[in-house]
Amino acid sequence: MNHTNDPADRTLAANDPALFVHQHGGAVSWGAVLAGGVGAAAFALILLTLGTGLGLTSISPWSTGASNAKAFGFAAVAWVCVTSILTSGLGGYLAGRLRRRWLAVDADEIHFRDTAHGFLSWAVATLFTAAILSSAVSGIVRVGAQAAATTGAEGSSVTMGTMQRGNAVAGMNSWPLGYFVDSLFRMPAGLPLAALATTTGSSEPARVETARIFLNSAATGDQLSPEDTSYLSQLVAQRTGLAPNAAQARVTTTYTRLLQKITALDAAAKNAADKARKVTIGASLWLFISLLLGAFSASLTATYGGRVREV
Repeated sequence: MNHTNDPADRTLAANDPALFVHQHGGAVSWGAVLAGGVGAAAFALILLTLGTGLGLTSISPWSTGASNAKAFGFAAVAWVCVTSILTSGLGGYLAGRLRRRWLAVDADEIHFRDTAHGFLSWAVATLFTAAILSSAVSGIVRVGAQAAATTGAEGSSVTMGTMQRGNAVAGMNSWPLGYFVDSLFRMPAGLPLAALATTTGSSEPARVETARIFLNSAATGDQLSPEDTSYLSQLVAQRTGLAPNAAQARVTTTYTRLLQKITALDAAAKNAADKARKVTIGASLWLFISLLLGAFSASLTATYGGRVREV
C-alpha cells in the first residue's frame, strides 16, 4: 500500500489495525499482569504468615478471654487491611512497571491502561490466593464458630441429642440428666443402718427407667403426668427409704430443676450461635473492605509504575 505525505493518509496508516498491533503488541501486557499477580500473592502469604505469628504470640494466657478476643479481632482486621494494601500495591506497581511501552498513545489512554493493568494484577493475585487458602480459611472459620457455640452449649447438645434419640442409657452418662437422676436416688442424710440395709441392692434398672420417663416428658417440655409422678415416687421411696410425701416432693423438685437447666442451656446455645453469626457477618464485611482497598491500591500504584516506565 503506497502512502503519500498527505496528513490524512498518515492518520489512516496509524489507525490501521494490523499496523497498530505490529507496533504496540496489543493493549494488555499479560506477562506483566501475571508477574504482578504472582508477586502480590507471594507477598500476601509472607505477610499473612507474619501476622498469624504475631497475633498468636500477642495473646496473654493471664488476661480474660473477652479482652483477648476483642484485641485479637481488631489487630486481625487492621493487619488484613494493611496486608491487602501493601501486597496489591506491589502487584500493581510491578504490572505497571513491566508492561510494554505504548507508542503513539495519548496520556489519557495510557493512564486507563495502567489502571486496568493494576486491577487485573489484583484480580489474578486474589483468585490465586483464594484458590490456595480457601480450604484453610474455611476450616479456621468453621472451627472458630464451633468452638464459640460449644463453649456455652456442650451440655445442652449432649442432653438434647440424647432426648431426640431417646437413649436412656446414654442419657445416664451425660450431663445434666445423669446428675439429676443420681440426686433423685440419693440416700437421705442420717439414715439408720437398719433402714439402709433394707434399701440395698442394684438400682441401675430403676435409674434407667427414671431417665426414660424424664426424657419422654422433657422432650416436649411438659410436666410429669400424675401416673409417672406416682410411680417414680414409689421407686424413690423404695430405694431411699423416704416417706411417700417426701419422695413425691423430691421427684417433682428434681424434674423441675432439670427442665430449668435444659432451658438455660438452650438459651446459652442460642446466644453462642448468635454471637458466631455476628462474628461471621463482621468478618465478611471487613474482608469486603480489604478487597476494595486492595483493588484501589493496585490500580493507583500501577499508574505510578507506568509513569516511571515511560520516563
